[in-house]
Amino acid sequence: MSTVEQPNPEKTGPSLVVQIGILVLMTSAAIGMGWLSGGYLQGESKPAEKPAAAAQAPAHAAENGQPASTGTVVQLAPITANLAAPENMWVRLELSLVLTEPLPLEVTEKVHQDLLAFIRTVTIHQIQGASALRHLKTDLDERAAIRSDGKVREVLIRTLLFE
Repeated sequence: MSTVEQPNPEKTGPSLVVQIGILVLMTSAAIGMGWLSGGYLQGESKPAEKPAAAAQAPAHAAENGQPASTGTVVQLAPITANLAAPENMWVRLELSLVLTEPLPLEVTEKVHQDLLAFIRTVTIHQIQGASALRHLKTDLDERAAIRSDGKVREVLIRTLLFE
């Protein structure tokens, strides 16, 4: 038995210079894409400029049907109510309204009472978690906009406590 040994052919592949070149090219492409993405995202997330004269005033500060606020933000009276389920769960909610124009006291009170009635229909399971809290805020925004004929641009949740 004779074994004939054949020489192992040398493994051929890209040279070290080609590998380093490809590595540099891919790294440069990744840095460029990161820079472009960062610039794009930074351009989208610029905060809206707020007027310097925006004032906060309690909703009950107005008397005899005068506008509730001359600024753009109105603080509502705290809402304390029990939830729909479980019935022994209480919630305290402090809200502010971002207005497009001043509202009369009657409209502000109508929005406040509607939000109170809405909170009484909510169950604890509907507001557990981050996405559920976002849905709650969206619902509050929609209800306030409807009750004020579109004069409430946003509802800000200042405090939300459960007991």
